[in-house]
Amino acid sequence: MKQAIVARADLGMGKGKLAAQVAHAALSAVEDAPAGVRKEWQGEGGTKVVLEGNGEQTLFELADRAEREGLPHAVIRDAGRTQLDSGTVTALAVGPGEDPVIDRVTGDLSLY
Repeated sequence: MKQAIVARADLGMGKGKLAAQVAHAALSAVEDAPAGVRKEWQGEGGTKVVLEGNGEQTLFELADRAEREGLPHAVIRDAGRTQLDSGTVTALAVGPGEDPVIDRVTGDLSLY
């Protein structure tokens, strides 16, 4: 099992900003996962991969795929307190879920 977090590479976020947005996404999706899925994923080590996405539209398309696959997912919008405008879509978490199902959604993306 794993979780994939897709962060927007086109925004030029600083390292700290990127890390915060990835963390927000990861936690939000895990909180929405069924308890059994969450427990199994955590028991296997809570594997996460961070992938590159370009553009808001890409993240929404991936979120739609995740929805169709029945995967927990979370789209993150920035609060606008530092580098980005309020409401900017920054990241998407998909899963946790079974590797092949996550890969059907995010398998074509490159590692960040």
